Amino acid sequence: MTEGDDKRDRKRDETLRRLMEVGRVHSGVTVMFHSAVAAKQGLNATEEKTLDLLERHGPLTAKDLARLTGLAPASVTGLVDRLESKGFARRVAHPTDKRRVLVELDQEKIGELAVFFEDWARDIVAACEEFSTGELETVVRFLTVMAERQREAAARLGS
Repeated sequence: MTEGDDKRDRKRDETLRRLMEVGRVHSGVTVMFHSAVAAKQGLNATEEKTLDLLERHGPLTAKDLARLTGLAPASVTGLVDRLESKGFARRVAHPTDKRRVLVELDQEKIGELAVFFEDWARDIVAACEEFSTGELETVVRFLTVMAERQREAAARLGS
């Protein structure tokens, strides 16, 4: 190994260490932000993020929610019960399979959460102004890979 290789390895190791540290910070502030938004509506962070899944994917079965959240089926049942009792979601008959039930959002109630994200969305757009499109594409690729790896890690924990 040459001195240049060793220097590159040390730089990569240091960059990975910094990435892990900033990832921990980002994870923490993300959880705290979503907990604060959830608390404004009498929800917990898991409930709030489940509403986000329903908003992005449309009505889902409990099995779909278990797969997407990594929660056990019994936990999903309790989660849906809570969301239903708080007026954010409801169970509806599946349109093609009468044995199945879908969980869908109450669109009017979910609109109450949107206001909490409007300022944050403006902040994101403003922060992205200092990055090139290529840099943003790299961030998108990185976050996509990391989301899949974290989903896999959550599934392993749930096993």
